[in-house]
Amino acid sequence: MSGVHADDLIGTWWLAAYHSIDDDGGVHEGPLGADPCGLLFYAADGHMSVSMMRSPGTGHGFMGYAGTWELSGRQVIHRVLVSSHNYLVGTRQHRDIELADDRLTLHAVAPAASGRAGRRLLRWRRMTGVGR
Repeated sequence: MSGVHADDLIGTWWLAAYHSIDDDGGVHEGPLGADPCGLLFYAADGHMSVSMMRSPGTGHGFMGYAGTWELSGRQVIHRVLVSSHNYLVGTRQHRDIELADDRLTLHAVAPAASGRAGRRLLRWRRMTGVGR
């Protein structure tokens, strides 16, 4: 695919997987456990929101933020206006994009302020209709 267009992202996405990647490329369980839940929304007017949590019944753990989004080549940039983690407010979070059919993969770098610096891989599945 030569590029990603806004229409490719607009809509609602369900979190399918969230992994941490170590410096050697090893894939490990992400910070929200083995089977996290989450929703990602990209609106046509340039707003976005993401909410992620541990699977119900597996303990506390929530991460969410909202703001605006824009595309730059094969990256989506989230400008964070509100967040469950104060260190993210006012930042621009860059995500490398892989898109295939109804699957979206975002590659991220966790900031050192998170206490868990490193790379993250988030896989999303486009939602259609109601439910997962």
